[in-house]
Amino acid sequence: MAGLLSGLEQFGLSNLESMDLYETPKKGEEGSEGGQAAVHVVQEQDFLFDKSFTCPLCDREFKARTVKIGKAKLAGSDLDLRPRYEQIDLLKYDVIMCPSCGYAALSRFFKYLTSPQAKNIQKAISANFKPQKEAAETYTYDEALERYKMALANAIVKQTKASEKAYICLKTAWLLRGQAEHLDPAEEGYEEKKKQCQTEEEEFLRNALEGFLAARQTESFPMCGMDEPTVDFLISVTAMRFEQYDVASRLITGLITSKTANPRMKDKARDVKEMIVKKIKEKNAASRK
Repeated sequence: MAGLLSGLEQFGLSNLESMDLYETPKKGEEGSEGGQAAVHVVQEQDFLFDKSFTCPLCDREFKARTVKIGKAKLAGSDLDLRPRYEQIDLLKYDVIMCPSCGYAALSRFFKYLTSPQAKNIQKAISANFKPQKEAAETYTYDEALERYKMALANAIVKQTKASEKAYICLKTAWLLRGQAEHLDPAEEGYEEKKKQCQTEEEEFLRNALEGFLAARQTESFPMCGMDEPTVDFLISVTAMRFEQYDVASRLITGLITSKTANPRMKDKARDVKEMIVKKIKEKNAASRK
């Protein structure tokens, strides 16, 4: 899992950067000239507010930037279901991290922590964690990425389910995709930074695929809030990306004939099925040359 947790040294946790992901556990406003009325320019912070949390590990209260419910407008989604919103990337704000002890998790998992898990985190993370300053009005992509890596480190240390670790990897890959899309082509080092984002995205997606495949064999649904058709669709699309066409074809075919998948999901599955068939033909044609 080399590289997935790079950058944690700033939190005092460089010793965690080489952990194995799926190791088998033991168990503003602007004024216009001429006296005209001020025009409010929508900014990222307009979608956010400071929400209070109590850390389930150290019991300290802290505030984290949180998206206002219903404020952001969905603009669409990628083939692998990554949501895209107008004027803000909600993915940047889905990790909650205690600035005192270093406990971090996706918002849907933050409150849930068992005693054994807490002891593991206290020993492996909190003991070496460097307390952080209060968060700024908004998170940069780099800051958000650091928080996701902290969430992943916590998930590994607390030996959580494969599905949770896979879901963190998936959302981190989506975050990196968003970062690449928001880079300024005019800035120095643009191409290098874009390539770095794409390389990291691929690495996190591969680990997400591995984790979801393992979870599908050992865990029950719903999985991270997703039903079986949704998980199978995600696996199929990601497997297709990495040319694992046998896995992609098997799951997407099952989805098309599923009695529980909704019509919209089945339509998406048929489109993916056509893509898989096309890619297999292209690969076979290339191998014959």
